[in-house]
Amino acid sequence: MYYDLNVPWTSREADLQRKISFLADLGYNLLALGQTLSGKFPRDITCPIPATLTFAVPPSVQILRRLTLVIQDSSQNHRIKDLTSHSSGYDILAVRPTDEKTLQHACGSLDCDIISLDLTIRYPFHFKYKMFSQAIERGVRIELCYGPGIAAFDSTSRQRVIENATALIKITRGRGLIISSDAANVLSCRGPADIVNLAAIWGLGQERGMEAVTKEARSCAVAAQIKRTSYRGVIDVIYGGEKPLKESAPTKQEKNQAKGKRKAAEMTVEPDKDNTDKPLSKRQMKKIAAEARKANSGNKEADDGQGKIQNGTQMDVDTTTEP
Repeated sequence: MYYDLNVPWTSREADLQRKISFLADLGYNLLALGQTLSGKFPRDITCPIPATLTFAVPPSVQILRRLTLVIQDSSQNHRIKDLTSHSSGYDILAVRPTDEKTLQHACGSLDCDIISLDLTIRYPFHFKYKMFSQAIERGVRIELCYGPGIAAFDSTSRQRVIENATALIKITRGRGLIISSDAANVLSCRGPADIVNLAAIWGLGQERGMEAVTKEARSCAVAAQIKRTSYRGVIDVIYGGEKPLKESAPTKQEKNQAKGKRKAAEMTVEPDKDNTDKPLSKRQMKKIAAEARKANSGNKEADDGQGKIQNGTQMDVDTTTEP
């Protein structure tokens, strides 16, 4: 799955639908629609991005909602914790520091998901490995956006994008980086293969470049979701369905019957049913033989008597026929 965690949100539905459809055709499976706030934050920050878009979204694409805060002063950080809750309406919180002090605070202790730097400007300080390593150890991802460099009209902005991206890749050693589009229009969007090749020009290996749009981006989205739906990012309570009814455990009697162990009361058999199956004893065989002999002798006597009657009748017939 390919991820683009920074797709600028616009209220023009036609442009937004065209951009989402084009990114889906490029092969992206998860898109984060982003809103950017700068200056003084309002008292009540509400998410203008609806949970369900009014137009049809490709079925292979999942939509998240993101908020990017441009931090110009560390005193603005006291309300950021409220934006990481599930009730805020945002799935991902990104910060964009503008100076070294706010960047150091964001990398060290600020509760956010992504640190996204504006690569089109020149920073008056050098990036430090110790600063970014703290953010990576806390699970915060460093974002590189290629869209502003592609859409820039002057060569200076493109040069700044290349310089800053190369410096960040060198400082972080390619770890904890995600690459997003931040494309204002469809013409600035690129496919995953083009991003890997572009990252290779910046000095990021192909394996790390592929992880920047797959593994690292997925880890960022999953960690942000766990942070908002669990207790301190450790325990997540989810609905797993109704608990299945357990079958009653078999009793000892049923177990014995299953094993073929029958009680003494069950050992009584029906005589008519079981005598046909049991072999005959010697006494029964003798009794049956005696009854058979008796029946044979009775039949023999009956046959002898019938023969005598027939002989007597024949003799009478013969005597009457003589002259």
